[in-house]
Amino acid sequence: MTKTMKTRWFASAAVAGIAAIAATAWLSAGAAPDVGTRVVRVDNFQLSDQDFFAHQLYRLKDAKAVVLLAYASGDATIARDSSKLMALKAAYEAQGVAFLAINSRLGETRAAVKADMIAIGLDVPVLFDYDQLVGEQLKAANAAEVFVINPKTWAVAYRGPVAGSKGEPWAKDAILAVSEGRAVATAARPATGNAIAYKARATNISYSKDIAPIIQAKCTACHQPGGVGPMTLTSYEQVKNFAPMVREAIRTQRMPPFAADAAIGHFQDDMRLTSAQKTALVHWIEAGAPRGTGDDPLAKLTFQAPEWAMGKPDLVVEFPTAKVQAGGLMPYEYPTKPNVFTEGRWLKAASFRYNDRQAVHHTIARATPEGSTGKPGQSLDELMLPGYVPGRPDNPMAGDSGTFIPASSGLSLQQHYQPYGKESDVTTQIGFYFYPKGEEPKYVSRAYGILDVNIEIPAGDAHHQEIAYVAFPKEALLLGLTPHAHARGASTKVSIQYPDGHEELLLALPRYDFNWQHTYYLEDAMTIPAGSKIISRWIYDNSTGNHSNPDPKRTVPWGEQTTEEMLANYVHYRWVGETVQNPREDYETEMKAGMLMGILDTSLDGTLQAAELSGPVGARMAKAMPMLDTDKNSVLSQAELAVALKGIRLFGPTPTAAATPAATNN
Repeated sequence: MTKTMKTRWFASAAVAGIAAIAATAWLSAGAAPDVGTRVVRVDNFQLSDQDFFAHQLYRLKDAKAVVLLAYASGDATIARDSSKLMALKAAYEAQGVAFLAINSRLGETRAAVKADMIAIGLDVPVLFDYDQLVGEQLKAANAAEVFVINPKTWAVAYRGPVAGSKGEPWAKDAILAVSEGRAVATAARPATGNAIAYKARATNISYSKDIAPIIQAKCTACHQPGGVGPMTLTSYEQVKNFAPMVREAIRTQRMPPFAADAAIGHFQDDMRLTSAQKTALVHWIEAGAPRGTGDDPLAKLTFQAPEWAMGKPDLVVEFPTAKVQAGGLMPYEYPTKPNVFTEGRWLKAASFRYNDRQAVHHTIARATPEGSTGKPGQSLDELMLPGYVPGRPDNPMAGDSGTFIPASSGLSLQQHYQPYGKESDVTTQIGFYFYPKGEEPKYVSRAYGILDVNIEIPAGDAHHQEIAYVAFPKEALLLGLTPHAHARGASTKVSIQYPDGHEELLLALPRYDFNWQHTYYLEDAMTIPAGSKIISRWIYDNSTGNHSNPDPKRTVPWGEQTTEEMLANYVHYRWVGETVQNPREDYETEMKAGMLMGILDTSLDGTLQAAELSGPVGARMAKAMPMLDTDKNSVLSQAELAVALKGIRLFGPTPTAAATPAATNN
């Protein structure tokens, strides 16, 4: 694993202090529930549900109570009690009680869980506990056990069956007691569902042999002098001091910041902790982070983050310092430098450095012809180069590909700064890495933006869904995916729909984080058959529960500022048969012609019905539909839609369908 990739995926584990679970007894496989040693307080955790949407426990702090069901598919007790749990949900969810299920049984699949839920009438998010760390801290030994948690203290107020054999309303009484601030009469009762088998707990975990190598491999790239992490983890003493933060970061899946769900896809430079590594770290921390015997491997090493993570660039360009105000919005700035690239070269990668990254929302870089003022759209000869978004300072081209920059080209930036409470003077440096002189890549680097400028996110909506796609007219190879949204982006999934109509999920980010935006390059390139669609689905949280939300009372449209929103997913690919010597710009033109269809066609059938013409773009299309519908069948085909792209202004101030996709990258 390269230092570049480590730096890209790693970051700080800084977070507020966390609570420890009071009891540390472990449930071995098939053990009876330890109701005598109750969990006094539950640590924060984050898990993804059956639809790959993430739920974090402490985000439910405003709930009246939190009800967790220990779930396992096919369990007879759960099937028997499902209607009782659903009755409680129907009665109390609207009053602010949250209902979730935790699935800690290994080997469960989402397909099996969904089928079982339908069969027994269970309708709650089922969270997949891949590493069993949540079930472990709850001591959830049996399926069908219900935990009623007090969000004011995160204490388990009740654990046991939903109800007694004679219908005693045990869980209901606990919900009412917690909601009303009263103590629960009986806090624990034996669960009766099937036993949940847990992996054997490792014993005698060694700091020097087990823990230090994990920290070195997964953490020190950022948590070292000169790294982006706020503290260093380069000795036993430092690791022990920050052990509670490390455990919280693991349980909430914040660190390392590689957001792809482990159940979907295989990606290059995947810096996530393995399940065994997570378990070892958490168990070692819960045992008190013992020093043990042996040398400290970390203390023997000299740590210092390199000035440039990918090594010394072939060319470094620095732009004048920009003054970023303390608050409000800042208009985009377009600094430019003429004749930066004095000779024609093939670009392999670019890296971005700032003295204050917190103040930078994004940077878009373009190579511009002689005489350009740097404003986008001035010349058709502008060339999009790699750019910067938070969490992605280094941008290598995919595989053996590159972009040719003509001699005498200038360099122009679109700089978007984001004030964060104090004034800042920001300096931007860009390092460029070229193929050796006389050498060229085999492939042209391609990226297409699945963009939806038609989005509208209703005020207060915590789970608003949007969809857009791109149709590939010719066979291609998929190399990677780069999702992008702003502060209200909550979760995203990318799938491929094959010509026969079936879909396959390619990437799932259960919790999107604007501060850590990555390109997920596939471990192996994947064939996209001609006629396939790459579909981008997003969920937005425009509610008060989203603590990053600038204004939950506002209906949010597409826009460039952080206070507005975007739906973007960049597809990295190459056409089958295309080489540097045989570029297929005709394929590109044919694919881009379908951009508007991909924005509006929510039914994914390749046509537009009147019901799909909603939102700001759809409203304009609806007015033009009588004229465009030349065959008068009340449906717009791609051929009819092409007329709109030529003769009708649909987008107003938003990007046009003919615009270069990468121009709206951020």
